[in-house]
Amino acid sequence: MADNRSDPSGPDLALGIALTDLPDGGKLVGHRDGEPVLLVRRGAEIFAVAATCSHYGGPLVDGLVAEYGVRCPWHHACFDLRTGEALGAPALSPLACWPVEQRGERILVGEKRKKQSPAPRQNNAGLLPERIVLVGGGAAGFAAAERLRRVQYQGAIVMISDDEALPVDRPNLSKDYLAGKAPEDWIPLRKEGFYARNGIDLRLGTKVAAIDVRASEVVLADGARVAFDKLLLATGAEPVRLTIPGAGQPHVHTLRSLADSRRIIAQTGAARHAVVLGASFIGLEVAAALRTRGVKVHVVAPDERPMGRVLGPQMGDFIRALHEENGVVFHLGDTAASIDASEVRLSSGGTLAADIVVAGIGVRPRVDLAKAAGLATDRGVLVDAYLETSVPGIYAAGDIARWPDPHSGENIRVEHWVVAQRQGAAAALNMLGRRKKFTDVPFFWSQHYDIPINYVGHAEEWDAIEVEGDVAARDCLLRFKRGGRVLAVATIFRDTESLQAELAMEQNKA
Repeated sequence: MADNRSDPSGPDLALGIALTDLPDGGKLVGHRDGEPVLLVRRGAEIFAVAATCSHYGGPLVDGLVAEYGVRCPWHHACFDLRTGEALGAPALSPLACWPVEQRGERILVGEKRKKQSPAPRQNNAGLLPERIVLVGGGAAGFAAAERLRRVQYQGAIVMISDDEALPVDRPNLSKDYLAGKAPEDWIPLRKEGFYARNGIDLRLGTKVAAIDVRASEVVLADGARVAFDKLLLATGAEPVRLTIPGAGQPHVHTLRSLADSRRIIAQTGAARHAVVLGASFIGLEVAAALRTRGVKVHVVAPDERPMGRVLGPQMGDFIRALHEENGVVFHLGDTAASIDASEVRLSSGGTLAADIVVAGIGVRPRVDLAKAAGLATDRGVLVDAYLETSVPGIYAAGDIARWPDPHSGENIRVEHWVVAQRQGAAAALNMLGRRKKFTDVPFFWSQHYDIPINYVGHAEEWDAIEVEGDVAARDCLLRFKRGGRVLAVATIFRDTESLQAELAMEQNKA
């Protein structure tokens, strides 16, 4: 996704810099052989890694260094300064590394290190599973497969997805890709050859009909059976469908898959008017993308203000004003009653011209497989701190998983991309017996035109919102508190503070 080459800036690190130019705890960007390089000093140790995040190219010099990791200011990816390894999603690819030498009072950077493949780990009989099956081709399923191979698991991996497309970068489907600012070759998380090279048996367009717990087999829709030693359920969520008259027409859409995004894009060329139903993250990102394409957009939602239930009144009012500045017209406190070929009729009695209708009225976790197999559920699939379900050897991750969150002290289910990726990676290690508790702080980002909103933590309810800065001026930090404790933090253009809030929650200092 990111292009790590740019016009060189800063000092030529092959020639070196003075040690005094990089104080303890400092960061500095220079270049080596035309590539931007980030230098980081921690005490007597100095590290040199690629200067931009391997996810979307965020400037790591503006990020946060904690222990031996550097965190991206844009989307909170984390990298090991010693090895360049991607420690935390949404980044999957490592950073390039360079050797650093100190000669007297100067720091010099050598030639870039070649990528080294770790030595394969032997599959010790009776200790590691011979076959792991992953049900789901979204964030969690892909992250599990990628992490299994990254740690040199040598057993069989079968990844079953009912989608026809390769696993994709879903956040982009409602953001830059839908807006026409991101090419389609950015969308797959990995190209098709990745799966064959890594021995991942990816089965697209394949539906799982049942899980035979006693036989340790997945039953496919065509009757075929796939045996497993360990199983990860990562079936995700599905959009809530409209049930009003006219909902089944070809110009009425939901947005969850690459095919959905393509269908909407295909209709934007001839469309003049769009109606978005729902003032959720997806709905408003769709509204922004369609406005970028020049389509007139009306948003219809029963809410008092956009995203108020998640981000509170201050941020909700700001988001409404931002979209109105960009030409979006809101119809709040209202719903759609019916849809015909060119109009949406509102419950209030009005009508809106509509060449395209996009419904973003929520999603439901896909838990039917788990319920039918006898797994414990409660508005999601219940898992323990290791993401294991009530049936030993079967794990769940992503939008379906309800897990014990150590930060809020509650069992929570979160429908965020980064959470799903990080849970998939953690579940992969646990299926190999690593016993890694999932303790990551939830994080998501939302993009509206050129305004990013970052959110760390999880606050379903709060009794106070502390506002630091000026929301209207697009420079703010909001703390969502209950009983005096910070449960979540939302920011606009305060990237360092967002990272610091995440770190404080990890350390139980929020």
